[in-house]
Amino acid sequence: MIVGLFVHILAAVIWVGGMFFAHQMLRPAAGKLDAAQRLPLWRRVFQRFFPLVWALIAVLLLSGYGMISALGGFAHIGLHIDLMQGIGIVMMLLFAHLYFAPWARFRRAVDAGDLAAAAPQLDRIRRIVGYNLVLGLIVVVIGATGRYWG
Repeated sequence: MIVGLFVHILAAVIWVGGMFFAHQMLRPAAGKLDAAQRLPLWRRVFQRFFPLVWALIAVLLLSGYGMISALGGFAHIGLHIDLMQGIGIVMMLLFAHLYFAPWARFRRAVDAGDLAAAAPQLDRIRRIVGYNLVLGLIVVVIGATGRYWG
């Protein structure tokens, strides 16, 4: 259980922390750059971060369901685990949409040098990351406090 919690918490912190850094720190700083610098920068950042997110999702699913199994199944978990699972699945679906739709279009546009087509896709990515960041912060709070709810 300790190993499961360790990898689960670490995966969640890396994903949510990465979103927080990108959305709240890098985005405002990169906003000062012109599009010819800013959009390729985001292309390189996402190219490194998004494969990691896929791996983190796998770790979260395996460790989460592994711990539920070790506890005897869904009948033996609290509401906070159900909430974390539900919100986490929404986050994963949002990320899958981000990856296969706006990110794919953004990547193709930047690679083709079509910065005018890339910019609106970056804005879509920003919004989805913003939603996922809020959901991720909620999940972190639920995970940290849920066992004390009652």
